Amino acid sequence: MGLLDILQQAIGNNDNAEAHIDQVAQHASPGELGAGLAAAMRSDQTPPFGDTVGQLFGQSSPAQQAGVLNQILATLGPAAASALAGGVLGRMLQPGQTQVTPDQASQLSPAQVTEIATHAEQQHAGVIDEVSQFYAQHSGLIKTLGGAAIAIALAKMKENATRG
Repeated sequence: MGLLDILQQAIGNNDNAEAHIDQVAQHASPGELGAGLAAAMRSDQTPPFGDTVGQLFGQSSPAQQAGVLNQILATLGPAAASALAGGVLGRMLQPGQTQVTPDQASQLSPAQVTEIATHAEQQHAGVIDEVSQFYAQHSGLIKTLGGAAIAIALAKMKENATRG
């Protein structure tokens, strides 16, 4: 069974899209899965990007939390990212430090990360693609997004697969 078949099966069974995400993740490239996630994060049928990142952050391990914050830092540059959300990241980073450690990341609340992600999106819309690519590597977290967001991501992946 190919990716297109799996996507068709998952989309046809909308009430249980979460159950298919592991199977999709096994057959899709991180780029394909990331593009689907980015579409879901941009959709007006799902919560705003910042809220979604905050939710995922709350479900993440400290290493994953640091990973997504470091993705935002890498996308915007440390100076711009450090100023986000009242400078909470800037206060956390030591002089010359360009990456957040898992210990530092675990000190932030999901609400703070929601604010960081919201401001990051306003600064650089491409941050959605970068964060989506990060989360594409963590299918267990994708399941926490809920059925609507997963269904949108899967539908976008199917659309991209039939176009390519």
